[in-house]
Amino acid sequence: MTRLLRTLLLLPLLCWVAPLWAAPLVIDVRTPAEYAQGHVAGAQQIDYRQVVTRLEQQQLDKATPIALYCHTGRRAELARQALQAAGFSQVENLGSLQQAAQQLAQPITP
Repeated sequence: MTRLLRTLLLLPLLCWVAPLWAAPLVIDVRTPAEYAQGHVAGAQQIDYRQVVTRLEQQQLDKATPIALYCHTGRRAELARQALQAAGFSQVENLGSLQQAAQQLAQPITP
């Protein structure tokens, strides 16, 4: 009985903490042409001006961790601000393509 009680008490905590350990959704907010020249492995390409609309169309949970990058970090910052204004709570600007690849420990793929 004690084990069941412990499980019931810890389950809500684990459900709350688990998304914090989840790998982020990585989004390259550059143009399709820039993306085609090289991008972080596994990254989706969504133009920074369309990122809110596209993620809302996908009905993405607004607590999903999201990591953004572009060429210098400027467009990623604009996208981060727009996503936060739309209610997305875990959005990070990783800066440039090279900085993102380094922080995520992922290769740049052609």
